[in-house]
Amino acid sequence: MPRVLAPSIPYIPSISASLRVVLLACACAAGATAAQAQGAMPPWQGAGPARYVCGGIGSDESTAMRAAMKEHPLALLFARADGAYLANVDVTIKGGDAGNAAALAFRASGPVCLVDVPNGRYVIDVAAPGGATKSQAVTVGGGPKTADFRF
Repeated sequence: MPRVLAPSIPYIPSISASLRVVLLACACAAGATAAQAQGAMPPWQGAGPARYVCGGIGSDESTAMRAAMKEHPLALLFARADGAYLANVDVTIKGGDAGNAAALAFRASGPVCLVDVPNGRYVIDVAAPGGATKSQAVTVGGGPKTADFRF
């Protein structure tokens, strides 16, 4: 005969076991979501202490890139003055501390680029399609930085 705590509430044999099952299901779902976001990321370019990935075209890729921004020392964003995103932007990153002189030059295939470079001070020069140019100095270290370029 089942035990009853109150006339209308049946005894639940193990709430903690049920809770463990629910928590495990939530953890599996979170892991699957993270794996899906990582799968949506374009491949990294470069090697060693200076590498980058650009993308953000399409909602899955954009979501994955934006979620990963806080995990990398430098993020670059490219947009027009009206807020529309830009791709095919030429990027040159110069500088770094003595002994860590990192230089990268690439064409951003999407509006978001994640850049891994050693801590230091850098100058980022960009040229948008059509020839407009901008430059920004940034110090990498002590947390993620974002350089926003609007044309």
